[in-house]
Amino acid sequence: MAEKPENETVQKIVEAFKGADFDEVLGLTQQAVDEGLDPGSVLDDGLIVGIREVGEQFRRGEVYLPEMMMAADAWQEAMDLLDLLLGGQKAARKPAGTVVIGTVRGDIHALGKNIVINMLQTEGFEVIDLGVDVPASRFVDEAEKHKADIIALSALMTTTMPQQKEVIEHLYARGDREAYYVMVGGGPTTADWATEIKADVYGETAADAAALAVAYMAEQKGARA
Repeated sequence: MAEKPENETVQKIVEAFKGADFDEVLGLTQQAVDEGLDPGSVLDDGLIVGIREVGEQFRRGEVYLPEMMMAADAWQEAMDLLDLLLGGQKAARKPAGTVVIGTVRGDIHALGKNIVINMLQTEGFEVIDLGVDVPASRFVDEAEKHKADIIALSALMTTTMPQQKEVIEHLYARGDREAYYVMVGGGPTTADWATEIKADVYGETAADAAALAVAYMAEQKGARA
């Protein structure tokens, strides 16, 4: 069992997330800063621990999409507050990996994608959000541009699922398929669909997607060691 943060205010941030008191998160973050706490500690021991707790609750079915979205909004507000203070520290931190993510062409649903982004960011990933209605070629271009490790493809309609396959076909056509770990997700997608289109993995939930990304990067790190 992980030890609780020693600082009371930081622990209150975690408890606010766990107790769905999301309106308290920003004020507590400001309080922690006013107390002179290290912003990196507020982030690592407070905000990250808290949002992960909500992600686990979501995965277990203890909270639902509205709570997850409110948690993500609270997280972002607190992060906006810390951004300036963390500037130097963030620059010094090597990201866990780089993910290019977007909702495929013809699909304008952003909600699920945005939750995945928040979960990936809490795990230390640099995330390049391409938005919605993204052409297949752009996923590949941006992955190459940003030297991404992972391409994450969201599709929320059965009619747009084939666009996930098209991205993979673009990668094969360019001879770059092995360069990226391709994750697919979204309401109508399945593990069988991922296998059919030769994606690397299917993430059923945002928490699953983040865990799969973490596992992949750990595997890559081990392979390079």
